[in-house]
Amino acid sequence: MKSCHKELWFEIPARRGFVNITPEVERCLAESGIQEGLCLVNAMHITASVFINDDEAGLHHDYEVWLERLAPHAPTSQYRHNGYEDNADAHLKRQVMGREVVVAVTAGKLHFGPWEQIFYGEFDGRRKKRVLVKIIGE
Repeated sequence: MKSCHKELWFEIPARRGFVNITPEVERCLAESGIQEGLCLVNAMHITASVFINDDEAGLHHDYEVWLERLAPHAPTSQYRHNGYEDNADAHLKRQVMGREVVVAVTAGKLHFGPWEQIFYGEFDGRRKKRVLVKIIGE
């Protein structure tokens, strides 16, 4: 069995944002040469997420609204975590959206269902953060 890992870096200029990272993950897979296996894509920061869903602007807006209702940013004083930081809501949003995804690799391609794409979700942006791509297989 072979394995390969790459790191992707993102710096979202706003506090929150969603980025379709499917093309970057596909490039990592192509470079690995792995034809059959698994691909793990993992947010390496506690206030960021990796998830799979549809690449549709209305859905992304709905996520923004829903997440803000679940864990509003303000007032920051509502969170015990916020002492030196103001990002408690980002930790909660990450917990809801998830840390990582695993996608099957078949015939050298990510084996998705209809409309599925991989996204990086940022909940406390304005600084560089990384995503790990780990591919194992033959």
